[in-house]
Amino acid sequence: MGIDRGVRRAVFLDRDGVINRALVRNGKPYPPLSADGVEVLPGVATALHRLKTAGYLLVVVTNQPDVARGTQSREAVEAIHARLASELPIDEFRICYHDDDDACACRKPKPALILDAARAHDVDLRASIMVGDRWRDVEAGRRAGCATVFLDYGYAEQQPDGPDLVAKSLAEAAEWILSRPGDVSHETS
Repeated sequence: MGIDRGVRRAVFLDRDGVINRALVRNGKPYPPLSADGVEVLPGVATALHRLKTAGYLLVVVTNQPDVARGTQSREAVEAIHARLASELPIDEFRICYHDDDDACACRKPKPALILDAARAHDVDLRASIMVGDRWRDVEAGRRAGCATVFLDYGYAEQQPDGPDLVAKSLAEAAEWILSRPGDVSHETS
């Protein structure tokens, strides 16, 4: 039984700590304050290009609660995304600007950012992957029905339950994604 070549697959990516370097203070990750402070992590551009070439839709799904908390502006978040989009083959950014107290449907670990993107782009979630560096990312992916990859940087916080892969970088995650059964690319680098 072969793969259905009409299936649309996506890699859903958290932003801070997955694509760009998170600022770690007291063992917890924080976003950069501005586009000027963004540092794309080593290997990310190559990993994203490989995934894009293999036919994956690349969607960033990110919680940015500092907007609700008043410590970062929506404009600063959008400037960061504009910079990342100019450097990387990202198809779309989906953002939750809320904090936990807002009780929204989009803040990870709730899966609405992923589910909405999947509906908008006709993505098969069973053939898709969520990559994140926090338990909320892994849980959102699991709730959406995706395979999950946890990038473990040893943060001093809750760890996720049962990701499909624990990796040290997006490059390592991409290698695993591209070698999964049903991926027809199997390209060599």
